[in-house]
Amino acid sequence: MTARRHIAIVGAGIGGLAAASLLADHGHRVEIFDQFATPKPVGSGLVIQPVGQAVLDQIGAGKTARAKGQKIKRMLGHEADHGRRVLNVWYDRQGARNCGLGIHRASLFAALLEAVSARGIAIRSGHTVTGTEEGYLTFRECDRQGPFDLIIDSAGARSALSPLAGYGLPYGAIWGTVDWPETNLPIDQLRQCYRRADRMMGVLPMGALPGDTSPKAAIFWSLPRDGYQGWQDAGLAAWVEEATALWPDFAPFAAQITDPAQMTMARYSHGTMRKPWSPGLVHIGDAAHRASPQLGQGANMALLDALALSQALETAEGDAALALYAKARRWHVMVYQAMSAAFTPQYQSDSRWLPALRDRVLYPLSQVPPGPSILTAIVCGTMLPPTGRLSTRASHERLAVKAANR
Repeated sequence: MTARRHIAIVGAGIGGLAAASLLADHGHRVEIFDQFATPKPVGSGLVIQPVGQAVLDQIGAGKTARAKGQKIKRMLGHEADHGRRVLNVWYDRQGARNCGLGIHRASLFAALLEAVSARGIAIRSGHTVTGTEEGYLTFRECDRQGPFDLIIDSAGARSALSPLAGYGLPYGAIWGTVDWPETNLPIDQLRQCYRRADRMMGVLPMGALPGDTSPKAAIFWSLPRDGYQGWQDAGLAAWVEEATALWPDFAPFAAQITDPAQMTMARYSHGTMRKPWSPGLVHIGDAAHRASPQLGQGANMALLDALALSQALETAEGDAALALYAKARRWHVMVYQAMSAAFTPQYQSDSRWLPALRDRVLYPLSQVPPGPSILTAIVCGTMLPPTGRLSTRASHERLAVKAANR
């Protein structure tokens, strides 16, 4: 059995809260430091894929998350000018064994925070981390704290502890939350519409917000990275007219946007740390790797990082555990980063030939076996073992310990 550690987690986001629960269950003493006066989520809706849901189940947050979220059985996209399909992915065509979970970040955060609170894990709010010093954390507001046996950086893309710069992607999107209206769109499907690759809009069913029972949707509209001000200057009426002309089914969703402030701009970047750790410090989630949300894997990557790190710390000591974590996640992260880099320009770019290739070659090929099963594996997050051989190794270690203690 490995030694119990005093661990600091920087950032009360998806990965940080999940890691806190997993590590506390292994007997580690965990403290979370977050810059907000009251920890809170940032963003709109997202999809938790089956691999991510398995992590939520392991920490006891899955049931709560599913109660607030919405099952997603299919992802379907069409081209605006001719109406032909250009994306068609089923999670489980034969039944409901596998599905995505559309959920608002606030509801997912509430489920993870409930799991952390049930374990009595301390959250130190109002602590803006500025750096580390020999196992100590330094803050903008107060003196340093520590020492810690391990510091986990889960502070996201703007982490002060992560050296990852990445590069900005040319397109982002504006996101908003609206009520689920009277509509012909199925409430168990993520639907998207494209015009070439310079226009993309979508509707993600995502269940209810905390303290509410009415179903919601996240809507999104693709914009160039520097296009938000131009969108605002053009006015809402022009946007609603353009969006509904491209996709009439989008009308009852767009009609609920009466103030530009309801739509928040998200800018995306891409990059991966070759070595997501240094002695006494390890990076997870967006602090370690970033990509476009085109494949719907962002939150899942953070959850899987948390799982792999907790398993690595049960399997090895010191820096060897951090190296084991990096090795366990390397191929899964690498492959999904590569696919994100390849797919994103087909849906968000100024290219004319890439969407033509998507519509006339890649989509037809994707519907011929084994294409559908490959697409399902991609969105489910199971193209490769998410934690390599670490899950099996950690399981064997635990069984050996139990046998020795009998």
